[in-house]
Parts: sequence; structure tokens; C-alpha cells
Amino acid sequence: EQANNKFKRLVLDKEVRLRGAYVIKANRVEKDENGEITTIYCTYDNETLGKNPSDGRKVKGVIHWVSASEAITAEVRLYDRLFNVPNPAAADEFETTLNPESLVVLTNAKLEPSLANSQAEQGFQFERTGYFSRDSKSENVVFNQTVGLRDSWSKTQ
Repeated sequence: EQANNKFKRLVLDKEVRLRGAYVIKANRVEKDENGEITTIYCTYDNETLGKNPSDGRKVKGVIHWVSASEAITAEVRLYDRLFNVPNPAAADEFETTLNPESLVVLTNAKLEPSLANSQAEQGFQFERTGYFSRDSKSENVVFNQTVGLRDSWSKTQ
């Protein structure tokens, strides 16, 4: 509903462009009993497909999206470095240097429907996230991250 000014995302009463589509504006939301947003009601500017608004207003931010009604549910595994320090052997107990976020499993990821027909080990770029390949051992739709797009490690060193 509200966003930090550093991030350009969909918030109430502001406009963003849907990647490959129109400029939209969030008008209201519905929430569940836990206060989580379940539905966003938007309007779109029919004149903005592939072009800027004709009245000259500036739209900050482009967001990517997946159709909720057509998306498939999949497991996505995000991998990071195993240790939080460059030289874990230098620590008295190397277990204290393990990165608890070295594997994050997203069990309810919403993906493009075409990915349901992908083959084992076939590679894809998940926009703004990284490169992934279809898991070869799972019966379900599972994608493993092979390369991330951002290297947060270098920022901490």
C-alpha cells in the first residue's frame, strides 16, 4: 500500500507500467483476516500500450507480472554462498560461519504457464532474479537457481 521512495512499485493512487502492457493505477485493495492483501483493484490507461501517456505525465517504475488466473505454482530454490566469511577455515568453529540463507525454498511461486512444459535442466532467466534450470530429479515443477543477477557479497566486503 505504501512504498519506500527508492523502489518503484505498485502502490495505492500511484501509476506504474506493467512490463509489455499498459500504465495502471491501484485504486483499492482487499485484505484477508491477517491483513494480507489478496486482491488489488486497478484501472489502466488504454492509450499507453507501448507508449507514454499522451498528456505528458511521468510514470515511474516498470513492474513485471504473471497472470494470477493462468500462472502455475512451482517450487523455486534460491542458492547463496555457503559461508558468511571469505575463509571459514580461519574460524575456531567453522559451523559458526555457515550462511543460514544459503538455501531459500519458495514453495508457492507463481510462474508463466509455459514453464510447466519445460524439460529437465532446461535453462531460463527469471526476470530481475537470475538464471534457473528445471530440476532433473523432482516429479513436480521445481526450478533451481544457477546464477543470481546481483552479487551482494562484494558489497559487504
